[in-house]
Amino acid sequence: MRIVVDAMGSDHCPVPDVEGAVMAAREFSPQDRLILVGDQARIAQELSKYDTANLPIEIVHASQSVEMGDNPTQTARQKPDSSMLVGMRLVRDGYADAIVTAGNTGAALTLATLHTLQRIRGVRRPALTSLMRVENNQLVVMADLGANPDAQPEWMFQFGVMGSLYAQHVLGQTRPRVALLSNGEEEGKGNQVVRQSAALFANSGLNFIGNVEPKEVLKGAADVVVADGFVGNIMLKAMEAVGEAFFRVIRRELLSNPLRILGGFLISPVLRKIYKQVDPFEIGGAPLLGVNGVVIIGHGRSNAKGIKNAILQARRAVEGNLIEAIREGMARYISQHGAPTESAKPRRRYFARRRHKRIKA
Repeated sequence: MRIVVDAMGSDHCPVPDVEGAVMAAREFSPQDRLILVGDQARIAQELSKYDTANLPIEIVHASQSVEMGDNPTQTARQKPDSSMLVGMRLVRDGYADAIVTAGNTGAALTLATLHTLQRIRGVRRPALTSLMRVENNQLVVMADLGANPDAQPEWMFQFGVMGSLYAQHVLGQTRPRVALLSNGEEEGKGNQVVRQSAALFANSGLNFIGNVEPKEVLKGAADVVVADGFVGNIMLKAMEAVGEAFFRVIRRELLSNPLRILGGFLISPVLRKIYKQVDPFEIGGAPLLGVNGVVIIGHGRSNAKGIKNAILQARRAVEGNLIEAIREGMARYISQHGAPTESAKPRRRYFARRRHKRIKA
């Protein structure tokens, strides 16, 4: 197995990226490889801090890096030798099995979808996902989290298909429960997209359980939760913000007087266990589903533990043969529903704009 790490991806690159790769490499077998892509001198300098004599790590040089403020649609043209793009080419060309990046999410989506890996046949739109740990230490797959803010019902259905396949082949869930995120559990709740999507799921053969509200998501009522990118992104960020605020309040109150400080020492093992369940770096990253290769995207602020766990997520996805599973799943979908076609309306608008510009000129 060969996994690429975009060593110039995180906010504090390449320090956590290299350290996390070293931590992950210590759990790899000798025949596996970790490929660090980025500024060779800076990566080598970081690697020199560790004993890497027997670790399966190699470096591939890339002279550029994608910054968080870069325009995703212009990245390929402006930075053709970026570590993210070079890494994805390695996956596309078969030199590597997966790539892990904590870089610009929009750029990762654009480079994977349009410039290197391309979409799996039948997939209308790739989905950004997240793994969320809820009650009873259960992992929930959420999709989409920002790639498609204005999703269509067919896209939402495909997010559910791909999320269900990920839960089966990577998380080991035999019959994942799939649900739509909505403002009510009752049938018929939600906006027009949610209601139309529910109709597609109802006859899909998936283990569709209907709508769920956020409180049911946190209770573990579903294994795969589907939303459009706008709603999913807001929910994820809201939950992260609530978790951080919760621990800030607890810390402030525990430090407010000596007696509470003593109580804090007594309950610190419990607090550490709770924090571990909500810490996003315990999971590290989640896949971009729908492209021809395993792409794991982590937080830009990832620390070494987050990078390490993102690499382990990539390894599990490769071991679970995720891409082939999605290809087969989409092939079954096409055989039942026919190959998807793009809407004609956007094209008419596009050509109308072109004619308008020529007339104006």
